[in-house]
Amino acid sequence: MAVIDIFAWIVLLVLVGTLVAIVAALGMMPGRIARKRGHPWAEAVAVGSWATLVFGFVFWPLVLIWAYVDVPTRRETPR
Repeated sequence: MAVIDIFAWIVLLVLVGTLVAIVAALGMMPGRIARKRGHPWAEAVAVGSWATLVFGFVFWPLVLIWAYVDVPTRRETPR
């Protein structure tokens, strides 16, 4: 193989590795945000963010919004 072919393979491997790292970072992001903010369903947000990989990140923005939404606390009625 020529030097240019080796260089092309190295560039291709770097691009594939970068793509995998970006997908993994985006898959982890909503779950980390939910845990950091103390979301009551942080684990469900994390599972939802990884489940969006199956759908090609179609629902990923919804899961990201869900990570930021705080569920209102239930008010206790006096007895």
